[in-house]
Amino acid sequence: MIKKIVLAYSGGLDTSVAIKWLKEEYGAEVIAFCADLGQGEDLTGVEEKALKTGASKAYIEDLREEFVSEYIFPMLRANAVYEGSYLLGTSIARPLIAKKQIEIAEKEKADYVAHGATGKGNDQVRFELTYYALKPDIKVIAPWREWPFKSRQSLIEYSEKHKIPVTATKEKPYSTDRNIFHISYEGGILEDPWSEPADDMYTMMVSPDKAPDKPAYIEISYSNGNPAAINGAAMSPATLLENLNKIAGENGIGRVDLVENRYVGIKSRGVYETPGGTVLHIAHRAIESLTLDREVLHLRDSLITRYAELVYYGYWLSPEREVIQTMMDNIQKDVTGDVRLKLYKGNCLVVGRRSEKSLYHPELATFEEDEIYNQRDAEGFIKLNALRLKVGSLLRTKNDKP
Repeated sequence: MIKKIVLAYSGGLDTSVAIKWLKEEYGAEVIAFCADLGQGEDLTGVEEKALKTGASKAYIEDLREEFVSEYIFPMLRANAVYEGSYLLGTSIARPLIAKKQIEIAEKEKADYVAHGATGKGNDQVRFELTYYALKPDIKVIAPWREWPFKSRQSLIEYSEKHKIPVTATKEKPYSTDRNIFHISYEGGILEDPWSEPADDMYTMMVSPDKAPDKPAYIEISYSNGNPAAINGAAMSPATLLENLNKIAGENGIGRVDLVENRYVGIKSRGVYETPGGTVLHIAHRAIESLTLDREVLHLRDSLITRYAELVYYGYWLSPEREVIQTMMDNIQKDVTGDVRLKLYKGNCLVVGRRSEKSLYHPELATFEEDEIYNQRDAEGFIKLNALRLKVGSLLRTKNDKP
């Protein structure tokens, strides 16, 4: 008999319906857990809403600083980007939510956890891989894989029938997920990949064409691979990201519209806003270009795709991600300095970088006269590197002769 279920609860359509459905289907006590990840909502009413919907208890935890310092910053140190565009804002939030959910399940002596992810998406994998990594004997209920509802429209109708307050409507049925790093939009009116979203859909940034006509200049200071200050003002990780979201959002930076490959094998159209994260990604690469050895940089870059896939697929707690992370973090010990950026109508341009640990030496790089680099040395360097090409050419010429 199922006695207690800890539900990852957002207060949105899916999880609001899930509270009532879980109680009716399993006759169990449902404990709601809502993580404050900087979603920009007033969560004071979430506990009351969960209790009114049928939860026996509700946990609301402020995880913003932990989220940024222990999840977002490590991912940014690795320069993780999925399929060339997606900065993984939803993906990186799931392991933290699942971790706290397991902690509550252990505290409440609950044998079951539940989530509101669909059976078609990535989040079900991300949640459940984390659950099992942390508590192998946990039991999972995924309502979307069990209940009779086949669409968000049917959920809306169910919520109306049972007077469950939700924000989704039949006129605006797309799904959103927001945290301090980004906001995503999927489904509904966005399922046609040819259709351009209306400007009024976006929430974290203005349209680039409506951004200020004057560029904004900012400086971001890095310490051991982590952003530590904006324009000389030191800030906590979450405060820094919040401030950068505002600055970048006002200048129309961070919008992405892509068709991505879900882990389950489905192509999906996602629209994302990641204003501060976009700026940090660009700035981090700029300070790395100044401070990292060429071969170390290239070796690290060869692992970015793999690392991003691990985050996207839900393997945050896998040994392979942790091994790669250890290497990434070791590389960052000299990634310290300042980056100056110019933000203008959706563009983020690097216009300066400096570091006490810089490997850039003007005396070597100059096109003017110098006394360090002997240009004649390049002749032997080229000939040695051309040797295998010469041998290959000679062999082909020999084989081509009748």
